[in-house]
Amino acid sequence: MRGASAMAARKAPQVEELFSSYGRVKIMGIMMESNELNISEITRRSGISHSSVEVHLRLLVELGLLTEKRFNRIRIFRVNHSNPYTNAVGRFLSEWRSISSESSGQAVARAFS
Repeated sequence: MRGASAMAARKAPQVEELFSSYGRVKIMGIMMESNELNISEITRRSGISHSSVEVHLRLLVELGLLTEKRFNRIRIFRVNHSNPYTNAVGRFLSEWRSISSESSGQAVARAFS
């Protein structure tokens, strides 16, 4: 089930659909930092193959977390801030990074003490 019929059938994104894939989490993190990127830049920043990025982006658009605009052959993806789930994911990723950097800093401090 793809496209508009899939979106109509979905009530809410399932957290497992996003977090079950390293690629989707990586792409959402990149998108939350940048807000808007083309597929080539997402591929470059993520280090994930173009074809895998396409698959992940398709699902993220279906989940309503991202939107897509096409300008001829150029595809631009944007964070869908009107979706409350997107904002929840953004807060989660931000908090995770904050805790991770604090933990890393503490580990480094312990190593040199």
